[in-house]
Amino acid sequence: MEMVPWARILILVARLFPTSIECIVRHYKFNVVLKNSTKLCSSKQIVTVNGKYPGSTIYAREDDTLLIKVVNHVQYNLKVREALFGGTLTSCGLGPLSMEPLSSYPSAVSPIHSQTSHRKGEWWKSDVEAVINEALKSGLAPNVSDAHTINGLPGAVSDCPSQGGYSLPVEAGKTYLLRIVNAALNEELFFKIAGHQLTVVEVDAVYTKAFKTDTVVIAPGQTTNVLLTADRNAGKYSVIASSFMDAPIAVDNKTATATLHYSGTISSSRTILTAPLPQNATSIAS
Repeated sequence: MEMVPWARILILVARLFPTSIECIVRHYKFNVVLKNSTKLCSSKQIVTVNGKYPGSTIYAREDDTLLIKVVNHVQYNLKVREALFGGTLTSCGLGPLSMEPLSSYPSAVSPIHSQTSHRKGEWWKSDVEAVINEALKSGLAPNVSDAHTINGLPGAVSDCPSQGGYSLPVEAGKTYLLRIVNAALNEELFFKIAGHQLTVVEVDAVYTKAFKTDTVVIAPGQTTNVLLTADRNAGKYSVIASSFMDAPIAVDNKTATATLHYSGTISSSRTILTAPLPQNATSIAS
């Protein structure tokens, strides 16, 4: 049966002017508190947000209004900046701000199943306040960290084999948006996932012409959003973050590791590995 003219007009209008998304006021409250934490087989007190490190992600859409209340319960002064970190070395990490577009991602060729934030950072066994105070007294750079981290976890390291790492669960055939943040002190970092391509779609809140790569380079304080399609055989694949440095200065050379875990994969399955890049891999970094 032929469609009546008014029905055609309604369909055309619906396509040209999709249902508007109401902008809202989002309320967040963060309590900054001390909490004991054990990493690299060593324990210490750290500054956390609502008892978590890193803190929870702040989600919002374009044109939303955020009302954020921060209550400081520790003896240190706290500065809240637009990037939502109180300084890289001494940061308690309020968590990344995830700003979602009003409509679907312009570069996404398939629906995005879900999104996750991946905060690359560093970990010192010693008190970070003591580290920064020593650097200020000496006039030199702070001591090199003891490990890099992915979402607060270093992964397996030689001097602490029991140290666990972050696990990213995925389903075969689904596409995921990874929001990658480099919260390391001074180091550019390589990020890659064994056997998978990443599609870069946004850098520092600016849409880019989408391009595929197997390695993402992220500068300190930078954010990069990438699309990941789980298009490999079921299994476990290593995720690594390693430092890039082409200058003769000391950097943390420990690689942070995590695991991409396909749904249905048994825990005893062998993890498919990827080798970290050389620190001076300028051909990749450029």
